Amino acid sequence: MGADIKALRSRIRSVDSTLHLTKAMGLVASSKMRRANEAMMKSRDYAAAVKDAVEVLTLSSECAKSPYMKETDGSRTKIIVIAGDRGLAGGYNANIFRLVKEYPDAEYIPIGKRACERFGTEHNSSENFSYNDAKELSDKLCREFCDGEFDRLGIISTKYVSMMTQEAQISWVLPIKKAEKTSGVGVIFEPDEITILNESVPEYIAGILIASLRESFASEVAARRMAMDSAGKNAQQMIDDLQLKYNRARQGAITQEITEIVAGSGT
Repeated sequence: MGADIKALRSRIRSVDSTLHLTKAMGLVASSKMRRANEAMMKSRDYAAAVKDAVEVLTLSSECAKSPYMKETDGSRTKIIVIAGDRGLAGGYNANIFRLVKEYPDAEYIPIGKRACERFGTEHNSSENFSYNDAKELSDKLCREFCDGEFDRLGIISTKYVSMMTQEAQISWVLPIKKAEKTSGVGVIFEPDEITILNESVPEYIAGILIASLRESFASEVAARRMAMDSAGKNAQQMIDDLQLKYNRARQGAITQEITEIVAGSGT
């Protein structure tokens, strides 16, 4: 009986330590949430503005001659995979890698320490990936696409829906597709549409990439906060259950001692 009580006491201390850790990580995630959401909204606005300009350009017949709009069979695929830098974020990273499995023949470009670990490349941080980093990668990929080294480029990232919901998604960014409709018809570009398009595409892809990174980071923070809240509730429930068992074990031990004393005094 004494051994059971000692084991329960040790178990309660262990779970209580875990509870304090999950609370601390939840508070850190909460403190990052506002800044992450602000960065996400700003990058969304920038990406949307660049996308609108590119869509207007795609309506020009001259732009159909651009290497960025060439039709391909899509057999050679490159995919930028954006995952988190840390674990303990529920299904955030698992959902990304589940989507990756749908494209087994693609060449992957990982961003985020978890993605780099999975694909065995040098670690980089998704949280600290700057616009300059995005532009450098975009310029490189645009050169390779124009040289015919691959047929299409996609970005696997996480869409922020709400604090409760984040969805893994893939966005295809190359080749550029002709827009179905746009409100910018009639805009005049100088020197000409195809020149402007070819100059704008690297900027466009960098904008889409940085927006995907900021949205993925906001999703990671939200997922980690919800995961820590859930873990904290589970830990507290476990402590309550263990405390009940501990109290019962103590009560049983005390009752046994009293019984032994009474039995001993009667002999």
